[in-house]
Amino acid sequence: MDEGAEIVDFCIPCNPYFPTPEMFDELSRDLKNILKYYPSDSSSITNKLASVLGLHPQTVAMANGSTELITWIDHLLIKESIAIPIPTFGRWTDQPLETGKRVDMFPLQERDGFRLNLDDYVRFIRDRGSRVAVVCNVNNPDGGYLARRDVIRFMDALGDLDLVVIDESFIDFSDAEQYPSVGPDAVIRPNTVVLKSLGKNFGLHGIRFGYLMANPAIAGRIGKALPKWNLNSLAEKVVYMIQEHDDEYEDSLRLLSRDRRTMAGELARIPGLTVFPSQGNFILVKLPTEWSGVSLRDYLVANHGVYTRECGNKLGMTSQFMRLVVRPARDVDRLIDGMLDYGRQFRTRPAWEDEPVETGRRWTTTVDEEPDNLIQYPTHRTTEYTARRAVNG
Repeated sequence: MDEGAEIVDFCIPCNPYFPTPEMFDELSRDLKNILKYYPSDSSSITNKLASVLGLHPQTVAMANGSTELITWIDHLLIKESIAIPIPTFGRWTDQPLETGKRVDMFPLQERDGFRLNLDDYVRFIRDRGSRVAVVCNVNNPDGGYLARRDVIRFMDALGDLDLVVIDESFIDFSDAEQYPSVGPDAVIRPNTVVLKSLGKNFGLHGIRFGYLMANPAIAGRIGKALPKWNLNSLAEKVVYMIQEHDDEYEDSLRLLSRDRRTMAGELARIPGLTVFPSQGNFILVKLPTEWSGVSLRDYLVANHGVYTRECGNKLGMTSQFMRLVVRPARDVDRLIDGMLDYGRQFRTRPAWEDEPVETGRRWTTTVDEEPDNLIQYPTHRTTEYTARRAVNG
């Protein structure tokens, strides 16, 4: 691409509405002092975060990103084996494999929309004899969500394991329930840890900070292992800013939920594209059979300035899948136009001669009153293409 070309990023799962421009201005004004002087020690910053979030400080350990916490959990709390559904966040498989642990991978099925059935997963854990179990809720890359009551039931069913980890790095983006987190429930259980990411939620990936919630024994053990000054001054500054900008943060989550619904609807208009339901700030799609994820990725960035993430290096997935970050409508239009342009090369005759097309499969999620409350079913929608065909040829 030309130097200085504008890239629209559908790859890195950031919050496009937070921090606000005013917050960035505040950070800029304080940048000299932020960079010039030492931060407070990690326990002081952790205590401040606990105060802001209304948590007991002895149940919180704060680190230089959730990935650092995964590393310490592996070193200190995982002794022999760990169960993890796949596909999911890669560090949950890669980190324990690097230290010689047995990783029991529970494959999620495309035919089920990658939905995790917790009862089947518990049976798998028992059959394999796994000593640690992990669930990512919301899951990355598919955006699958598990109801809070079901996750609590899962934790209780595995109360005899060495450890149960619920990774809630993306749960703030969920709007399925008013209070989706099981953090308050984890801190009163003997073997449960809940992981949180601040960088993902606040749209600040460059500031590495995250925290875990657990009973004081587990949180204290992790906290004692962490370096005394493992958090930087930018992270400390943002922790102090959170309380003052809570309203703006909540507004950003509402806007992102709106954009997620709009973007899913637009993607579902592309013939042959499968759109999976998501409660994250990203949407998983499966490309039409004749498309190549690698080729589409390269085409979009070279011809439309759109940066995307194909999932060929995800365990349990192939390059036919793409994880697309939720962005405002004007950016989605650019993505859709690029994907339609790419798809034109596979047409065997002009678009206006085509038979009426059925759009790609779109999975939808509803919440039922039954305990097994997430029901996913494929629906098909036919959308008029006359206007878009006239424009795109």
